[in-house]
Amino acid sequence: MNYSSYFWRELKSNGFIIVDFKQGDVTGDGYIDNVYLVGKKPYGPTSPFVDNITLIVQDGKTCEFTKITLEVNGGYGPTIFLGDFTKNEVDDILISIDSGGSGGYAFYYIYSMMDNIPNRIFYFEDFNEEYTYDVIYQDNYQVKVIEKNTGDTYTIDIKYKGDEYLSEIYNDDGTLKEPIEGWVNPLGGLYPVDFRRDGSYELYATRSIAGRYNADGLGVVQVSLEWNGKEFEPFFETVGIFG
Repeated sequence: MNYSSYFWRELKSNGFIIVDFKQGDVTGDGYIDNVYLVGKKPYGPTSPFVDNITLIVQDGKTCEFTKITLEVNGGYGPTIFLGDFTKNEVDDILISIDSGGSGGYAFYYIYSMMDNIPNRIFYFEDFNEEYTYDVIYQDNYQVKVIEKNTGDTYTIDIKYKGDEYLSEIYNDDGTLKEPIEGWVNPLGGLYPVDFRRDGSYELYATRSIAGRYNADGLGVVQVSLEWNGKEFEPFFETVGIFG
């Protein structure tokens, strides 16, 4: 029996389709492996929504398959990127899935497959829970963004929002009419960037800052992360505003 053909026939019979495909050595044995994202389209073939998104790695040497079920596995535009994030000259697997929600957030995973052993080295929920912020409106048309772990504080001058916006929440003397707090949305963008130009990738993460409601955008928290041998840690953080 051709195990590969049987494997794919079984997936197809259960309604799975291939939504993305890449090739690279992800197991570290020098052979090119096949990396697939598969999923189902519950609302029909023309719908952009995909659920049951699953990572499948076919070993290039043995042709055996490893199937990895994702915790959050429904969304839009699921893609794979292969690149070395752990500085061992072996490709890792970055999976990106858009939520489609109004907050513009997305779901991201990075897996190492060294020696055919799946090891999740980045999970978006862990990142969202570890890095949390307070967003507090201040007098004189300012908003403080405070990173809770470090206490690092960024000040956004919101006079650019215009008189109509400001008059709703400030008195004529620049004092707040009432206390207002915003929030930082979950991870919205995670991009591989070779900041060091050494052939391995760091991560550039973005999260939108909301004011009174999601469409009331105040700026973006931008965090750059690199692998330290055990996990990804920040090495640079900024807050940007919309120009």
